[in-house]
Amino acid sequence: MTKILLIYTGGTIGMIKNPQTGELESFNFKHIHDHVPELSRLNVEIESISFEEPIDSSEMNLQHWTQMAEVVEQNDVHYDGFVILHGSDTMAFSASALSFMLQGLRKPVVFTGSQLPIGTIRTDGKENLITAIEIAGMKDENGAAILQEVAVYFEYSLYRGNRSSKISANQFEAFQSPNYPELAKAGVQIEWQKDRLFRTDLAEFTVFTALKNNVALIRLFPGMNFEFYRAIFSDQDVQAIVLETYGSGNAPSDVLFQELVTSFIQRGGIVLNITQCGSGAVQQGAYQTSSFFERIGVISGRNLTSEAALTKIMYLLGKGHSDIREKLQESLVGEMD
Repeated sequence: MTKILLIYTGGTIGMIKNPQTGELESFNFKHIHDHVPELSRLNVEIESISFEEPIDSSEMNLQHWTQMAEVVEQNDVHYDGFVILHGSDTMAFSASALSFMLQGLRKPVVFTGSQLPIGTIRTDGKENLITAIEIAGMKDENGAAILQEVAVYFEYSLYRGNRSSKISANQFEAFQSPNYPELAKAGVQIEWQKDRLFRTDLAEFTVFTALKNNVALIRLFPGMNFEFYRAIFSDQDVQAIVLETYGSGNAPSDVLFQELVTSFIQRGGIVLNITQCGSGAVQQGAYQTSSFFERIGVISGRNLTSEAALTKIMYLLGKGHSDIREKLQESLVGEMD
């Protein structure tokens, strides 16, 4: 029987209402079948492990990503797949981070959560949990896992983890993959799009956890005072800056802004240009307002999400790649076209 490890990190999905106090509190996933008896009908053996203290996803950080990655690493030989229960607010960041940390992955790692606690009548948590487990346990005709990457499952859709973003705070369809189509759709059957699935060409499964967060994110907006950002560009500890620019990678021709970006790159800093649009890609140099970037060595992030851009840089900074600029322009785990 397929064995799946359920990893509860925290989040709305793991909450039930205390009948005495009426307050929401975390429940013990060791007794998951009591709350979701439908799981017993899956041909899957489920075991669970929970973080000692459930993490509100707003508190998620590099140490928590390390903890998740190490749980997968330590249990890789014992399980066929993993389902990580996680708060939805930063789920796309965590899924992106683990996609880089779990190099050579050949098993499913499926993130899921819910907008309503699993103990409420109208919860979306039950369906998300059941289907995520089913997906993680599915194998092809040769006995290999169909999914062999980090993914996000939410409201009938399975997305590549490093292509996903949360787009709604109050709808069950909380996630989208703006620049890459869904990997599978859960209807009467699980409808896989197998030509979209990622397959690693690395020989071994390795886990890298020494990410470095010496990176800043700056989102451009009309009328911004670039003097306020001088400290970021001048800080010697900042090794990389992700710029969220307009449209296809455009920025204002402000003299101070150009001076700050130029001096930062000249002292060895990395500037990655991604669009702040919900979908589409950076086309640096297509307009005069981005040709300056081309001249001074700003890197085009093409169609990276913000979540993937930040975590990819953290991963590459941690790796200490001497060719980090080249690596940023390569697709490492299917995160960009």
